Amino acid sequence: MIVRKLTRQITLGPVPVGGNAPITVQSMTNTDTRDVEKTAAQILRLEKVGCDIIRVAVLDLAAAEAIKKIRALIRIPLIADIHFDYRLAIAAMENGAQGIRINPGNIGGKEKLAKVIAAAKQHQVPIRVGVNSGSLERDIQKKYGHPTAEAMLESALRNIGLLEGQGFHAIKISIKSSDPITTIAAYRLLSQKTDYPLHLGVTEAGGLIPGTVKSSVALGILLSEGIGDTLRVSLTRDPVEEIRVGYEILRALRIRVRGPELISCPTCGRCQINLFALAEQVENHILFFKAPIRIAVMGCVVNGPGEAKEADIGVAGGHGVGIIFKKGKLVKKVPEQRLLPEFLAELDQYEDNFYQEER
Repeated sequence: MIVRKLTRQITLGPVPVGGNAPITVQSMTNTDTRDVEKTAAQILRLEKVGCDIIRVAVLDLAAAEAIKKIRALIRIPLIADIHFDYRLAIAAMENGAQGIRINPGNIGGKEKLAKVIAAAKQHQVPIRVGVNSGSLERDIQKKYGHPTAEAMLESALRNIGLLEGQGFHAIKISIKSSDPITTIAAYRLLSQKTDYPLHLGVTEAGGLIPGTVKSSVALGILLSEGIGDTLRVSLTRDPVEEIRVGYEILRALRIRVRGPELISCPTCGRCQINLFALAEQVENHILFFKAPIRIAVMGCVVNGPGEAKEADIGVAGGHGVGIIFKKGKLVKKVPEQRLLPEFLAELDQYEDNFYQEER
């Protein structure tokens, strides 16, 4: 059993982060924030796959003002991502941002930071101190030579101090590198130095496969050590994939379960069905399911049900026929051409029953 480090708790709108609150999964939109309709549509899609918190880029005043309209169309807390311009941070909060992400050291100096803090206190908005290995202060970069874990820690503590020095403590911290090993080391050091809630992530992780691997290694190790209160899996993909990978990491560690789990065999010489297509079609069908069921897609009618007997429901096929089984027991035998629609209908029944139980 994972023993999680107890951190302070902050709230982003109605969502608690830190303390004993569930570890949240978040993402960031890749739309132009000024395009309210497109941005809200993407957020609503992310909500359907379980996104708990969303972040949007605020590049100018128009983007900050768009937050108010976006907030009216979505349900989850919205964080404004700000770089350099303190006025945008203030405008974002005035327009309803429930959290902001800044680097206090590059927001324009002590007086401008004081104005941001005053607005955060007025609107009861937490601040995420975001430290990335690629944007360390020049003196720290010079001191360490390159962005080591120790360099990132020093930058994080310096920026936290800027907020604490003005009496602000509603803080969340991220300390990200594109290198998983550096990321792990940096978060370990930071966790020993502070009890603020930590936002986990590997920055610039890459596309679906490398990004998933890097994030799973770094976040999985940290979470298994009890470090981390919220996470984002950064991928050069549709943000929906970030949420899916995030939940799979939490599921694998038995920290938090949401929606169905799909297991499928890797195929072998016994496979007599296009299992790749079958598994992909099932995976796409259950993308927005909420029912916590275990689904098996197997390629061998001989061994499939036995190998996946712990699954709530499964399918296996070959030689022109297919079977649908539940808890390893055969419940239906159908021609191969009817296998997919019959199986999807069974899955829909699980989801319908889940919704009825929720009501």
